[in-house]
Amino acid sequence: TNAPPSVARSRTTMAAHTVVGVQASLAPRRSRVAPELTRRGGAPRVRSASARLAVRAAKGDVLLEVKDLSAKVAETGEEILRGVTLTIKEGETHAIMGKNGSGKSTFTKVLVGHPSYEVTGGTASFRGQDLFAMEPEERARAGLFLSFQSPIEVPGVSNTDFLRMMCNERRKARGEPELDPLEFYGFLTPKLEQLNMDPSFLARNVNEGFSGGEKKRNEILQLAVMESEMSILDEIDSGLDVDALRDVAAAVNVLKDGDKGLLLITHYQRLLDAIHPDFVHVMQKGKIVQTGDVSIAQKLEEGGFEALAA
Repeated sequence: TNAPPSVARSRTTMAAHTVVGVQASLAPRRSRVAPELTRRGGAPRVRSASARLAVRAAKGDVLLEVKDLSAKVAETGEEILRGVTLTIKEGETHAIMGKNGSGKSTFTKVLVGHPSYEVTGGTASFRGQDLFAMEPEERARAGLFLSFQSPIEVPGVSNTDFLRMMCNERRKARGEPELDPLEFYGFLTPKLEQLNMDPSFLARNVNEGFSGGEKKRNEILQLAVMESEMSILDEIDSGLDVDALRDVAAAVNVLKDGDKGLLLITHYQRLLDAIHPDFVHVMQKGKIVQTGDVSIAQKLEEGGFEALAA
């Protein structure tokens, strides 16, 4: 049964905010920042999206800069991140590897403003702006994208409506005119061709009835539509067979050309064989403990984490 127009619009808005706001519609608070951190640093909060986008990072080519970041689970107080430091510049691809429970996914969620976590120390900036002074949807509109490890289904909302709303949110933030349905189709068609994706995706509801590989492809299509400057892909390879991994990796490689930044979270070298990182980091107990080139991933593949300590 077709939903009334008001309900359909409501669903579409909620669905778009799931990505554009990183689940902001499902949990309307951003990741908490301890009060003493809010008082510290002195910089007033910048409310204007267009003003934020006009400011480049002070160092010129730094996209994402994280310094000594600590965070805990808001509900239980369990400390997860214990001083993460990471800098990603334009055009760089980084990968973080680590055992389950090491803090990899928590790190990505804290960056995009997931409300289940509270920042207890450190700083994070995106293109020179304080991430923790921005709502989740503001971070997405500014060009920070997170691909979910397990994308949710949004019944009753078509991919076409969802993608167009995402696209127009970004365009408004950049001071560009919104696209009507016909204009958006012209914008989207080359991206489908570029990513070698079936146009039938557009007629389906968001992730409803999708296989694991289709959900991951749909995440990459969302990334293409958002045209984000900094993308975080959390275990984009999980649950994919060899063919699906090849297709998803090929699409990511197309999108990461130029001065865009990319952060991969993965357990496996097979993803890094397809998407070649400039730097590989190892996370243990909520902290990056080792950084190097792709040879680190090769050592992990051959001898596990014990091999790195040898």
